[in-house]
Amino acid sequence: MLDNDTQAAISQMRDSDAIWILKDADGCVMLTSEDEDGVPIWSSKSLAKSWANEEWSDCEAVSIDIDTWIRKWTAGLIQDHLMVMINPSQFEEEGVVITPEEFAESL
Repeated sequence: MLDNDTQAAISQMRDSDAIWILKDADGCVMLTSEDEDGVPIWSSKSLAKSWANEEWSDCEAVSIDIDTWIRKWTAGLIQDHLMVMINPSQFEEEGVVITPEEFAESL
């Protein structure tokens, strides 16, 4: 079960029909933790932009609508064995890490 903050973040994504990622000239930013590789996502543009500093200062926050996420991104993440990292921040570097399937079901 997801914690209340994560559920609220997912509700915000659902309500705004927007999942925010960071993108640079090479594509979508990825994170690597001790256990997992994944795509960081945020529930708002401002949260995504707050992560775009130092080594990621050349990144831009880009929104993906939920339908596109489910149709295209979920299958791609599963195929590439990547996780979804929800709302990473300076306080919680990886965010909440879940499978693409779990994330799609929660939307």
